[in-house]
Amino acid sequence: MEKKVFAEVIVDNKSTKTDRLYTYIVPDRFENDLKVGMRVLVPFGRGNKKIEGLVVNIKNDINIKVSRLKYIDSLVDNKPILSQEMIKLGLWMKKKYLAQYIDVFKTLMPTGITNKVVKYLKLNENIDECKIQKIKSINQRKIIEYLKHTNKADVNTIKRNLNIKNIISSINSLCEKEIIEMYEEIETEVNKKYQKVVYRKFDADNKNEILKKLNSRAYKQKAVVEFITDIKYIGLKELMIKTNSSLSTIKALRDKGYLSIKDEEVKRNPINNKAIVENKKLQLTNQQKECINTILKNIEKNKCNKFLIHGVTGSGKTEVYLRLIERMLKWNKQAIVLVPEISLTPQTVERFVGRFGDKVAVLHSRLSLGERYDEWRKIKEGKVQIAVGARSAVFAPFDNLGLIVIDEEHENSYKSSMSPKYNTLEVAEKRCKLEGATLILGSATPSIESYYRSLKNELKLLKLTERANKKSLPPIEVVDMRKELDKGNKSIFSEKLLNAIKENLENNKQTILFLNRRGFSTFVSCRKCGYVAKCKQCDISLTYHMNKDLLKCHYCGFTMRTPRICPECGSEYIKYFGVGTEKIEEVVKHLFPTARVERMDVDTTSRKGSHEKILNKVKNGNIDILIGTQMITKGLDFHNVTLVGIIAADMTLNLPDFRAAERTFQLTTQVSGRAGRGEAQGRVILQTYEPEHYSITTSQAHNYVEFYEKEIKIREEFEYPPFTNIINIVVTSKDEKKLYTFTKRLFQHLDKTINNNIKKVEDIELIGPNPAPLSRIKGSYRWQILIKCKNSKIESVKQILEETITSNKFNEYFNLFKISIDINPNSIM
Repeated sequence: MEKKVFAEVIVDNKSTKTDRLYTYIVPDRFENDLKVGMRVLVPFGRGNKKIEGLVVNIKNDINIKVSRLKYIDSLVDNKPILSQEMIKLGLWMKKKYLAQYIDVFKTLMPTGITNKVVKYLKLNENIDECKIQKIKSINQRKIIEYLKHTNKADVNTIKRNLNIKNIISSINSLCEKEIIEMYEEIETEVNKKYQKVVYRKFDADNKNEILKKLNSRAYKQKAVVEFITDIKYIGLKELMIKTNSSLSTIKALRDKGYLSIKDEEVKRNPINNKAIVENKKLQLTNQQKECINTILKNIEKNKCNKFLIHGVTGSGKTEVYLRLIERMLKWNKQAIVLVPEISLTPQTVERFVGRFGDKVAVLHSRLSLGERYDEWRKIKEGKVQIAVGARSAVFAPFDNLGLIVIDEEHENSYKSSMSPKYNTLEVAEKRCKLEGATLILGSATPSIESYYRSLKNELKLLKLTERANKKSLPPIEVVDMRKELDKGNKSIFSEKLLNAIKENLENNKQTILFLNRRGFSTFVSCRKCGYVAKCKQCDISLTYHMNKDLLKCHYCGFTMRTPRICPECGSEYIKYFGVGTEKIEEVVKHLFPTARVERMDVDTTSRKGSHEKILNKVKNGNIDILIGTQMITKGLDFHNVTLVGIIAADMTLNLPDFRAAERTFQLTTQVSGRAGRGEAQGRVILQTYEPEHYSITTSQAHNYVEFYEKEIKIREEFEYPPFTNIINIVVTSKDEKKLYTFTKRLFQHLDKTINNNIKKVEDIELIGPNPAPLSRIKGSYRWQILIKCKNSKIESVKQILEETITSNKFNEYFNLFKISIDINPNSIM
């Protein structure tokens, strides 16, 4: 019997029923070429529809009847798109985060490259018109007329545009009559970009001879010959513009043999290299030298490869990263630098490109699909050695990785909110382990979990306690807004902050005003009956935006006009309450009419390039006062900013979240760090209604360790991370009654299964089922089950969840409900 080779394949299908590995026979013609990590087209399902799959294993023996197996149809790639290590990482993520195979591996690959087999229809050539005349079916005639006008069309487009019931039978009938033909094309969302390039085929010395041969009236052709004599080749469009000529002119010269026109690939480059200024090495402080030497010695001696750099704002962590990357390049290793999306500013990119030039690729969500694809290919093809980007850059396809740096490691954006709901720090740590690379975490305000691990020696702790410019950290003045009210000041601004802004303007210094809430105000309410304008889809209060006079839901995007009278009681006493960045902007412009004021939040930076435009205006001194949300707290290093005003420091303090105090401390400390980064001393004014809260008092003292010691005791007492794990299960449905019944049954099943299968069950606590804090979003109701469990029990609980929910062994009605599992979520909203 002939020995066969088999491939285990993940198919591109989102159904939970297909979330497994499928075994295919490798045809003899592919045996030498097929490798793990390559994409293939395979027949799938009863209809053997061709879909894309990813090969994750190749083997010679299987426990399945070979007669039941199908053959791989074709190879998509000529070499692996994912390395063996990345395949291992993906399989680990699937188990770690209870995600589907397809979700995990689509996350590892660049967006938009998935191949889809699309069925097209076209009229047969030289068709006998008599055949068409004999067709009596109205639907078949409609299809023929449609194809006469469109030349060709895919089946789904025809279905959608003609709205014919049972269209497949009509199509099949026309195919049988040989009037139309069905064929397949493989399509992707994103492809290589090409441009037409014109090459000179004549010798420059023969120019005059060629000009004589051309018709005396062929002025444009002569102009083109004159122009291209001095160069070898040029883009077709550019040539036409520079010589003011037409395509027919260029083609005429091509037909005469003087030029050739070729299609050549153009690499899309999101980095404006011309605008990048060289980033020269800075003089290192003793602490920076010690930090770098300690890391390099540990790497060389294979002692430790996981570090946490706790460095105050302005302590020069970036220069440390740059020096470490420099050493990696000398060792022929590659590096990944991760920064939070909101701090991935041009300024951040400039620091790395300014030092390492074209060795750097950039990966983040603001790139187009084409730009992302080209940057990914630069990495894959070994044309760059450094990737700088947001969360997803952790999957940059380097084959000799030496270093992963995660700056601002405490940031929420490192946790994915979409499946797979992965934690970038955990993924980076696993990748470093698989590839023998070094992991560096850096922050002025490390997460409680990371600092806890460093004290347990799971991460080596390194400290930078001084600013690189030798300046002291800016003093933080706390203003008790309750006392302002007692004095009759009902304004957004305290007297102290107003005077400080005025003084800064007089001294030609820049000011940053921070408020972690966008919009004009928090909500619109009636003072007579208590009515609050809420989103009909999400059941949360709408935010008022003055520039468009609209109420907007920041969860689903629903908008409505602001009511002039109360819809409930008809009262005119309806107005907005609270405050947002838009309201701050209005007040500041009124108080300081000559000041140049800009606002930076999601609403003002939605257009591509708007983020960079605002920051460049600050950098060039064209903005006096910058107002913004947390996107202005990081990645900004402007030497003329000497005043930071924190409008409402405790805004995040009263959220129903165990991390509220930690986030308040982090935001306050981070935004304070924007002041005094130049020669002039910085100053921070912090407004709060809870000046005695430990997150406020410790941030005022710039004392992270004191904050940590207070916070860790609370975490331990109430059994929150890092002392336990929290698993958030959210069940969603349009039908509230069915949702309640189902969630209750699911809770009872989990409770019973855990009690029957896990010893020492007191280490596990089930909470719920309850409506989620955000009980309705986009018209769907949300119920929640929380599981708290110790580290020793997490794998057992995940096994039960995998069997119950992911593998769908609990109930045949799962399709009526959407179930989301988030392990150690950022928020349980």
